[in-house]
Amino acid sequence: MRRLRAEHSDLAMLGKAMCALVAAPEPPPNDEIEALRARLRDTLVRHLKCEDWALYPRLAASGDPALAELASRFAAEVGGIGLRFAEYDADWSSERVAADWPRFCDASRGMIEELAGRIVREERDLYPAAEALGDIGPPAARRMLLRAGADDTTDA
Repeated sequence: MRRLRAEHSDLAMLGKAMCALVAAPEPPPNDEIEALRARLRDTLVRHLKCEDWALYPRLAASGDPALAELASRFAAEVGGIGLRFAEYDADWSSERVAADWPRFCDASRGMIEELAGRIVREERDLYPAAEALGDIGPPAARRMLLRAGADDTTDA
């Protein structure tokens, strides 16, 4: 969980850097934009893979139906956010960024807002339940789900 939280911190820092970059009225040098986009892409892909390959299977196998359902919902979102980021990244070639800076700025802000919202939800709802499961098992995770307002938290 420390690694996932550290990646959230890295993603937040990269998101802030991207927001600062797209606040400029004119595009900065292409290599500056591409370096930041590459760091954001690499960090996000690594983070999503770690969640998909390690976190969600662990939660699904917890024996707690509510926790498994929460993991399933977040896992479904991973594909969506990963796909939307890949489309954003592919849509904005260096040439297109230079040719349509204002729209790139809007698209980038939208992508960063979506990522930030996802991070907030994971930190608030998913990670505390996962940590409780790791520390003291499904009953503690169930209590975390109740606090997060998850549905179907009855004992199985």
